[in-house]
Amino acid sequence: MGENRQILVIDDNEDVCTTIKGYLENYNYNVKTVYRCKEALSNINRGFDLIILDIMMPGMDGMEFCKIIRDKVSCPIIFVSAKVLEEDKVEALSVGGDDYITKPFSLKELKARIESHLRREERIKNKKVYILTSGNISIDVLANEVFCNGEKIKLTKTEYKIIKFLITNKNIVFSKEKIFENAWGLDSESYLETVTESMKNIRKKIKRKDKSKSYISTVYGLGYKWEVKDEK
Repeated sequence: MGENRQILVIDDNEDVCTTIKGYLENYNYNVKTVYRCKEALSNINRGFDLIILDIMMPGMDGMEFCKIIRDKVSCPIIFVSAKVLEEDKVEALSVGGDDYITKPFSLKELKARIESHLRREERIKNKKVYILTSGNISIDVLANEVFCNGEKIKLTKTEYKIIKFLITNKNIVFSKEKIFENAWGLDSESYLETVTESMKNIRKKIKRKDKSKSYISTVYGLGYKWEVKDEK
């Protein structure tokens, strides 16, 4: 499982880093250790398969680091921390963490969790041809379902068609006429104004699940486009 897998460990405790690195390398993982989050920022574009991240560190802490990188990094992030309160775990997961292990922890358990997340990522990659993603939005084109932060968004048939059409053509501006034609069809007896109403409904439904981003931009006088900052 560990062959050629790249793991980044970020912890200000050098003994913890050394112990994790030595243990995982016995299972053929390639492990990079960093003792400060700011230092880790310069390593983050190296294509790691998984990140192990401590919370309490001097300067930038793990929570802040996770918030900064989450829009750019999609790999699993496992928080390790001496904090045991439920609210700490909830916050860690809400800022983009995928798992949370309290210190002290078993290296055997850590390895098991790493392998579990890597297997899940492999399944997602194998299925990616059927999944469209943008920001925190994903579309299962086989099931005709849209998810935000893993939660299903209840959409009408036409609302689903609109989202799929726009997300498939990111950053391209489409007129109301073009969107109407794609979602309702040329023979529809609906009115063009229904496009505006549908856009309002879609935005509201997404906003309930994700208040951090605006996905559908209005280009006044021209139409609408699907746009996520820093995403091509």
